Amino acid sequence: MEFRIFNRDSATRARSGRITTGHGAIETPVFMPVGTAGTVKAVHQRELSDDLNAKIILGNTYHLYLRPGIDIIRQAGGLHRFMNWSRPILTDSGGYQVFSLASIRKLTREGALFSSHIDGSKHLFTPEKIVDVQRVIGADIIMALDECTPYPCEHKEALKSIELTHQWLERGYSHFRNTEPLYGYEQSFFPIVQGSVYKDLRDMSAREICKYPADGYAIGGLSVGEPEDVMYEMIDVVTDILPDERPRYLMGVGTPVNLLEAIARGIDMFDCVMPTRNGRNGMLFTSKGVMNMRNNKWKDDFSELDPDGACYVDHHYSKAYLRHLIISKEILGAQIASLHNLSFYLWLMDEARKQIQAGTFGPWKTRMVQQLITRL
Repeated sequence: MEFRIFNRDSATRARSGRITTGHGAIETPVFMPVGTAGTVKAVHQRELSDDLNAKIILGNTYHLYLRPGIDIIRQAGGLHRFMNWSRPILTDSGGYQVFSLASIRKLTREGALFSSHIDGSKHLFTPEKIVDVQRVIGADIIMALDECTPYPCEHKEALKSIELTHQWLERGYSHFRNTEPLYGYEQSFFPIVQGSVYKDLRDMSAREICKYPADGYAIGGLSVGEPEDVMYEMIDVVTDILPDERPRYLMGVGTPVNLLEAIARGIDMFDCVMPTRNGRNGMLFTSKGVMNMRNNKWKDDFSELDPDGACYVDHHYSKAYLRHLIISKEILGAQIASLHNLSFYLWLMDEARKQIQAGTFGPWKTRMVQQLITRL
């Protein structure tokens, strides 16, 4: 994998660049639509590539491991072929999903023992097994196994957690270096910074993972309930330490405002279920603010969804029609809303890149944040 930085904003730490993988190039900053189980919910692969022009999507090791299972994906020739997607894929290690199963999992130095949420069967994720599973899935970028602490948590709990994450990283990194990709193209391995909301632990974790030469580095364990200003503070601590010449991936974040604030702090990559999940529930993100499509005010509003936006569906359907679909629980409503929100997120990244290239990102971000927090 190659990463090149082309432009930097003088007023912030924002930068624009390009990641090149075996399945194509990715312009950064970039938002990755979440395709947890080999599908971005309610969105066809053709729409992702042709209409939205998404350059990379995300899959999840935990969910794909349990269903359809690694044997099926191996027989298909990897996730790209299984789901008919020719562009890059990143897979999360499943650490966050195991974290969310607090009542049915046990963490040890060996790994994470958990019960399947599907049938209750027992499984053990070790750092080595996670690498092997992601080798079979065949993602271009794969993640180290880590533990995500809840919020709030005590300092001693967070310290114990990062020590475990760092032990797992040493084993996972070594196993990655001693194994080969399966499908004729290279894979990149990203370590993950943890440390909850404690500056000293984030600093410690960032310095530790930098000991491992990697194609990129991720920041995990944020946007789990902590105040936004605390999240931004943790990002600042970590980006001061992570190598400038490598892409930085902020995992599971977040709102459009979160993305812009993180870009200003030097983040290059994002993923979040928010655009599709909120869309299915009738919330639309637009260039002028947020719309709740269940509100009565849209009942007889026949104007376009976002006249100034860049989503190709916006000029075909009215607010009144989408509200009708959402209220009626029609599948098409979830599709249109998901397409709109994903298109908006991708448009926002495109605009951020343009502003960085023009040297105007700082003042543009300030204006956009005020618009994006508006409730329409």
